[in-house]
Amino acid sequence: MSQTPPVSTTQPTSPTSSSHAPDVPGPPPAAAVRGVGLRKTYGRGDAQVHALDGVDVAFGRGRFTAIMGASGSGKSTLLHLLAGLDTASAGRVYLGDTELTSLDDNALTELRRKRVGFVFQSFNLLPMFTAEQNILLPLELAGTKVTPDVRAWFDRLVTTLGLRDRLTHRPSELSGGQQQRVAIARALLTRPDVVFADEPTGNLDSRSGAEVLEFLRTSVRELGQTVVMVTHDAQAAAYADRAVLVADGRIAGDVADPTPEVVQAQLDRLRTASLASPASTPARGVAAPTGGSTGSTSAVEAR
Repeated sequence: MSQTPPVSTTQPTSPTSSSHAPDVPGPPPAAAVRGVGLRKTYGRGDAQVHALDGVDVAFGRGRFTAIMGASGSGKSTLLHLLAGLDTASAGRVYLGDTELTSLDDNALTELRRKRVGFVFQSFNLLPMFTAEQNILLPLELAGTKVTPDVRAWFDRLVTTLGLRDRLTHRPSELSGGQQQRVAIARALLTRPDVVFADEPTGNLDSRSGAEVLEFLRTSVRELGQTVVMVTHDAQAAAYADRAVLVADGRIAGDVADPTPEVVQAQLDRLRTASLASPASTPARGVAAPTGGSTGSTSAVEAR
């Protein structure tokens, strides 16, 4: 089966002729979340679809990473597995040193509540609650009191996100960008290990979308957060420290310090390769041909 070779923009280091011992690079940043040999299969027999086909990928702490790919590439499936929102057909997911794939439903629910934050395209705010109540909702669900330390963190979040004068407003009284900022503050309130953002600017105009992306980047650079974001937009990916490209359920590229032009060029390359080899892997949601084989695993290291 034809495959699109993974690409990386990382440049090799040129050898030097120094008499001194070469510098020993430091260890890579510890992975906040990683997947090992992840596979996700839907259906059986002729209707079987491989949404993910043997993915190894890791995301370093304190980094903003975009996962990119065409519709049906497997990028959202990957995010859902990493976040513990769905179960893998094979492979393992680790949040820090905790293996999510070995947890039962109750333990997984508890872990998501305490260690994972979510930002969705549709905001998911409760309409009868004020902005402040929506932000504090994770604590209420967990039965946790608002301590002075929590209140100080809350104050820092609402100041950073520009929500101080909107705390008493309900979602219907907020713009789309303001609602998404409330959702970001809610996701950050418990200081999670990772915030997963699934197309967070999908329902926003370009100006509001840029503001939300800037706030996500600020949460990484100023608040030390780890953010993993799914997007199909090259402009959005340029706000990240790294872009991981997904095609046909596999890792197909890895771009450090992405720019819109570089990311778009890589997406165009993947699209051209897909059109040139239509028999490689069917689009997600389309039945795989009988007897279709799977490809080799692609690995991406944490950066």
